[in-house]
Amino acid sequence: MSETPIHFGRKTQPSVVGSRKLEVFDPAMCCSSGVCGPEVDPRLVQFAADLAWLKSEGVAVERHNLSQDPASFVGQASVQKALTQDGEAALPLLLVSGSVASKGRYPGRSELATWFGLTVPQTAVGTESCCSDGGC
Repeated sequence: MSETPIHFGRKTQPSVVGSRKLEVFDPAMCCSSGVCGPEVDPRLVQFAADLAWLKSEGVAVERHNLSQDPASFVGQASVQKALTQDGEAALPLLLVSGSVASKGRYPGRSELATWFGLTVPQTAVGTESCCSDGGC
């Protein structure tokens, strides 16, 4: 795979188009997805949905939680390096086929799609409702 940079905003990322594996290294959370407890972060709910969409598109997704799977963090050199440099601020850290694609934030579906050469289907949000046919 070439290391031709792709520009996402102000950051330069390694070329990951065509790769089919995403590894997510999450900060310590109460459960594997962070979508639990009385006060769920809506960003984590959306990110979990985005990961499910990636899986449906054929991308292999692995998720590692610092509190439940610390050995994964130790066993990955690029994760160790990021944690040494930035501490827990580096988390979440996302690897695409072993290359750091993002750190310190959860990317949106459009950005994830770009990494894998996928197209996010356009949906008409808010154009239909359960009452659109006068059924309410």
